[in-house]
Amino acid sequence: MAATGAGEQDFNRLWAAQAVSAFGARIAREGLPIAAITTLTASPAALGILSALTGLASLVLGLSAGGWVDRRPRRGVLIAMNLVRAATLAIIPLAALAGILTLPMILTAATVIAGASTVFVMAEHAILPELVAPEALITANARLSATDSVAEIGGPALAGVLFQILTAPFAVAATAVSWLASALLLLRIRRGRPVETEPRTQTQGPSFLSGLRTTWADREVRVLFLIQMAWGLTAGVFGSVYVLFALRTLQLPTGLLGLAIACGGIGALAGAAAGPMLQRRLGAGPTLTLALLLGGLVNLAMGLAPPGVKGGLPVLAVTQLLSDFFGVTAMILMSSLRQVRIDSDHLGRVSGVFQAGFGGMTVLGALGGALLAEAAGVRAAMLAAAALSLVLPVLCAASPLARARLPAAG
Repeated sequence: MAATGAGEQDFNRLWAAQAVSAFGARIAREGLPIAAITTLTASPAALGILSALTGLASLVLGLSAGGWVDRRPRRGVLIAMNLVRAATLAIIPLAALAGILTLPMILTAATVIAGASTVFVMAEHAILPELVAPEALITANARLSATDSVAEIGGPALAGVLFQILTAPFAVAATAVSWLASALLLLRIRRGRPVETEPRTQTQGPSFLSGLRTTWADREVRVLFLIQMAWGLTAGVFGSVYVLFALRTLQLPTGLLGLAIACGGIGALAGAAAGPMLQRRLGAGPTLTLALLLGGLVNLAMGLAPPGVKGGLPVLAVTQLLSDFFGVTAMILMSSLRQVRIDSDHLGRVSGVFQAGFGGMTVLGALGGALLAEAAGVRAAMLAAAALSLVLPVLCAASPLARARLPAAG
């Protein structure tokens, strides 16, 4: 990376803290529902409420917390969110030991953790330009994305081992420890801007509206936002019908479905490595357009997969691998372009706008996908989502974003 000396050391500390935090987040994501099921025999309705509350917390914090993140040292925000998550999750095993663990406790813990995780991601996105040079942003984002992909692959597996050795309420205690370790690593970061003693006039007003104005004022970031929202709609449709498509339409056993999903993690790792190399050869805008186009075509091939293990499994595994490859490549480029185009003082709220836009459209996509699957069938919903994903490269190619460039490494 272009950042050297103290800057590179600080990024490495952030990278290590993010890796530990990402594993913790995956364990908590699996652990809280399992604790609700195994300890409290939660019903499907209760699990649905849990999922809805965590999604709502992410949406609300994405809408409201950006200005707060921008007015504070991002390192402090990251540490605080780790401590909030650790303290909240520690309540679960303590309550289980005391014999007073209840479903409302788990629902509350999951909601608080989801909100703190959203703010953590916003601050992580905003602090990166403070630690590395502009020409090093795409490499830094690729490294963070790679560890996130590893956590997505290994986190659930690690959670399974912990739940096997310990009962679920006590297994989640490992997550609290991981967030404390992440906070200690972040304490060692030395760079970053100081606290603002007075709020800047340009940051006053509702956080989301301020972030939306900043987003819409830049032609390239405006298109990135539209792509993010369309992507969220597509992701919502896929998320609502993907498991049904694999298990019922393609008639795959659940174990083989897990294998196909693991292929996606491998693709994501490869995409994190390939993204910086591709943009150096082609440029950020052309690479983003190409990744979105190929990703859309892969989604179309996924929707056309034949039923049965012999035909459906290879198609699903390959398309999952390629879809995550192109998806992660695109996400790295979109994050890097946003960090280059937006002033550091506004990155927190702009990140909140992007997260809220994606989350809100994901909810709409999930509802629409479920209704479409009921009316026209699961495969029709998958193909509709694939067709929608092909709108993304059109948005990119028809805008100034198609010619966007990132600063070259010195």
